[in-house]
Parts: sequence; C-alpha cells; structure tokens
Amino acid sequence: MLMVGLTGGIGAGKSAVAARLAANGAVIVDSDRIAREVVRPGTDGLREIVATFGAGVLAPDGTLDRPALAAVVFGDDSARRALEAITHPRVRARSAELVAAASPDAIVVNDVPLLVEVGLAPTYHLVVVVEAGRAVRLRRLVEHRGMTEAQAYARIAAQAGDAQRRAVADVLLRNDGSLGQLEAAVDATWRDRLLPCERNVRDRRPAPRPAAAVLADPDPGWPEQFARLAARIRYAVGADRRVEHIGSTAVPGLPARDVLDVQLGVASLDEADALAETLAAAGLPPRPRRWFDAPEPSAPEAAAAATRLHGNADPARPVNLHLRVLNSPGWRYALLLRDYLRADPEARAGYLALKRNLVAATGSAESYAAAKEPWFDEVHPRAERWAAATGWGR
Repeated sequence: MLMVGLTGGIGAGKSAVAARLAANGAVIVDSDRIAREVVRPGTDGLREIVATFGAGVLAPDGTLDRPALAAVVFGDDSARRALEAITHPRVRARSAELVAAASPDAIVVNDVPLLVEVGLAPTYHLVVVVEAGRAVRLRRLVEHRGMTEAQAYARIAAQAGDAQRRAVADVLLRNDGSLGQLEAAVDATWRDRLLPCERNVRDRRPAPRPAAAVLADPDPGWPEQFARLAARIRYAVGADRRVEHIGSTAVPGLPARDVLDVQLGVASLDEADALAETLAAAGLPPRPRRWFDAPEPSAPEAAAAATRLHGNADPARPVNLHLRVLNSPGWRYALLLRDYLRADPEARAGYLALKRNLVAATGSAESYAAAKEPWFDEVHPRAERWAAATGWGR
C-alpha cells in the first residue's frame, strides 16, 4: 500500500487536508487522535503519566488535563522527553495496527504533526506538507482555538520551521487562501500524484520517464530532492550504503533533463538482485531488460559493464537509480565525470553545447541518450588526467 506522511505547522490547515484526503478515499491514521486514545481513563498510558508527573495532571473527572500537562512539559526538555517515552511507543503500536487493518490497495495517510521533529520522513513513499504564512497561522490560532497571540506565537516557535518542513516535502500545499482553493489542490494531488503512485507501487512498476529530450534550466531544488530520495533508499536498504547524486542534475548550473540520476553501490550484482524487491516496496521498482554502462558489450566484458536500473513509482519525480558494483569501472566513472564537470568550466560548456545540439537533432530521450555515448568516451582521458593532477579519488 502507499504510505503517505502528512504534516504542517500548527494552524497551517493540516486537518482540513486530512479531511479532504479522507473524502477522496484515503485511510487516515491521525497521530493526535491516537495520542488521545492511548491516554484515556483506564489505560496504562494515563497511569504512567500520573505516576511520572503527579495527580495534578488529572481533571476532576479523571481524564487527562491536557493544559495542565502542557504547562508542565512546555519549555522543559527533560519533561517533554519523559512524556514522549510514554506516549510515542503506544502511538506507534496503535498506528501499526490501523495500517495492518487497511486493504492492500489503500492509500494510508499518516497525519503526524511532529513528522519532521522525530525524523519520520524517510519512512514514507511521499510526504505532503501544508504551509501557510505566519500571520495567517497566528490569526487562525487566536480566532479559532482561543489562544492569546503570545501563546500562538510560542506554539509556532516551538515547532520545526518552514524551511525544515519544505526540505522533506514531496508535495507542498499552500493554504493562505480559501478552503475551496485548498480542497482543489488536494484533489489534484490525489488524482495526479497519489493514485498513480499507489498503482505503481502495488504493481512494482516505475512511472514512465519523459519520452522527449527536453533540457530544463538548472533547478536549485535538485540537491534537496536527491537528499530526500537518498534518505528513503538508506532507510530501505541500510544507513551505511553509498548513495550518490550523479549525472547532470548533480552539476550546479548545468541545464539537464529533469531526471535525477542516483547511484547505489552494491557488493555484487547478486546483491543488487536481492535488493530489487526491497527497493520496489520502497517505491523504486526495477526497470525491465538488461542494462550496461555502454552499448551492450561482448561476453568477456559484459560482467564488468553490467548494472541494474530502477525507476521511481512517483510520476512527478523521474529517477534513474543505478545499482553498480562498488569500485567497478562504471561506478568510478560516474563519480569521476560528475566531479570533473563540477570543476572544469570548459568541459561543462562543451558538454552543454553537445546536449543542446543533440536535443535539437534527436527529439526523443532514448536517441538523445545513445547519441551522447561517444562524448563520454572522448572526455574520459581528459577526466583521468584531471584526476591524476588533482589527486581525485585518493
């Protein structure tokens, strides 16, 4: 099933987004609601809270007095950590139960206010962030939740900032306008992003890559998009894996096709094959057919040039994930060419001129990629001389 993380700062409108996603058919796992559930009267969670913080956190009817508890833990990191040690494991366990009960083709949306703060972003196929300007959020908290302006400001300041949330956002929904505008954006995200991504994850099928060869202007967001992808890959296959941003989108200032090239180092192609299902379940299914780092070589050279190629189930973020054997010629050259182009303006300009000419001449992405191969062979000796002169790779 497709696992989506939903977050946003207090007052941004996350609950409205969750409600609209539910109306479209999503299964909502609401961390706030579960957090209340696990500390209801009679639960072990409430008993442990009282034992830790005292009876003063109980209301006269025996329920948890949330304002009283908030007054105890707000601004006290030690008290906050003690509370989280009580509630977080219980919330995770109950969330897992709800996910397990969902149908295999469900789109499960995990509504997690502190998704960024607790580092959960890599555990989801996609993360949706709801954002609104601070003045808008302050007004909503004062008008709709009865906070004073000082209280509202303090609550906003205690959470992750907008930049931290944007860094994990695959989908960013702005909510400074009307509810109708927000719901229209949610509906478009559901239709164009979540539904096709769910089908692709379930069918273990990468989304189609752009068929046309089109160069995009350099996007300052490419490194951040790679960082999100790399975090998901490492979460799936191991935190110690070498995951590298390669290709033209890894070279600052270089126009490129809007496809992220990523390299995952493996010990062998057998290991790459063993990781195929794990990566597919994480939203990065393998692409069919045999793949080589050059036009298909003759038998004696095939083992050294063979690679495995995966794509992305998310239709909005084309990816080529290359699984190459660590220290193989193809693995090394991908890193060498990236760093050489980063360092040498003349090589970068020559490559860009070639790319522009080929785009004009070929039109299709497949023809464009094949037509570049002779240039890679031609530039390789120059890159090696640069590596020797600079000590690259030592």
